[in-house]
Amino acid sequence: DEAWKLVTEWTESESLRHHMLAVEAAMRAYARRFGEDEDLWGVVGLLHDFDYERHPDMVAADGHPLTAVRVLREQGVDAVIVRAIAAHASERTGAQPESTMEKALVAVDELTGFLTAVALVRPSKDIRDVTQISSVRKKWKDRSFAAAVSREEIAEAAQVLGVDLWTEHVPLVLEAMKGIAAELG
Repeated sequence: DEAWKLVTEWTESESLRHHMLAVEAAMRAYARRFGEDEDLWGVVGLLHDFDYERHPDMVAADGHPLTAVRVLREQGVDAVIVRAIAAHASERTGAQPESTMEKALVAVDELTGFLTAVALVRPSKDIRDVTQISSVRKKWKDRSFAAAVSREEIAEAAQVLGVDLWTEHVPLVLEAMKGIAAELG
């Protein structure tokens, strides 16, 4: 509840809120897969971009996620959560993903956006109607589709996490997102 309050205080964009909910769901699914704390992993997923709307600049001294890291530290949030959020933007913070949770956050972040894009081109615009991994793979191969999404980053992050991209990673994240389809709109 406290994490959601922070998200809603900092983020007005419904699509960005939906992204954070999708990442939360995917993180909870990975926590179950690895036998870890679902609530901890879920909070990390929910909070990872809460500062992005106000501080999207990845170069400024107060840019994303440096503001998030500062605010969370000031609020006394567990250092494990703060470090995971810092590690999801390692090129910015210098905190390389080390724990399985940190690696999972990097692996699911961009993929949730890609899967959302796949759903949005369907007539229903509903993630539940993305029923075939082959349809996701077809969009993946089309470099003009969701062109800003780095397929290489997603594939590398899945490999670092130790999961196969197409038989494990994409299906797990897709199913997690389907589980909260109503919340995702």
